[in-house]
Amino acid sequence: MSKNSIDWLCKSTWIRSAKNTAWCLFGCSIGDFGTIYFFQLSKVTFPVIGIMILAIINGLITSIILETLVLLKQKIVFKEALKTALGMSFISMISMEIAMNLTDYALTGGAILTWWVVPIMLAVGFVTPWPYNYWRLKKHNQACH
Repeated sequence: MSKNSIDWLCKSTWIRSAKNTAWCLFGCSIGDFGTIYFFQLSKVTFPVIGIMILAIINGLITSIILETLVLLKQKIVFKEALKTALGMSFISMISMEIAMNLTDYALTGGAILTWWVVPIMLAVGFVTPWPYNYWRLKKHNQACH
């Protein structure tokens, strides 16, 4: 194996990256699903694409907040915690959010939460950034948690 190649068969790295991805998914889902659910309940007239963009933005915000809080709990100073939450997982969060919302759009026409679409959105949202999180952890030993 060359010095630039990655060992994609490391079980402990897959497990750790899965935990990191799950935290990110939890944070993203709060803002994303909360936004979609608000528009579903309130019946506010707004374009589907607008709702989905707001859901993505709110998902990113709640994920950054959650990850920053987790890092603060680990006794990391606020500036470093925020920098870590933004820097190490932003690509993950964006890919996760886009994947979840594209799944929602493909299965329901967009901005609709139902009992059967949520688990599919979560599964797709988890699987999409997981290999990147593994790579980032393996290559740079960087994780957000």
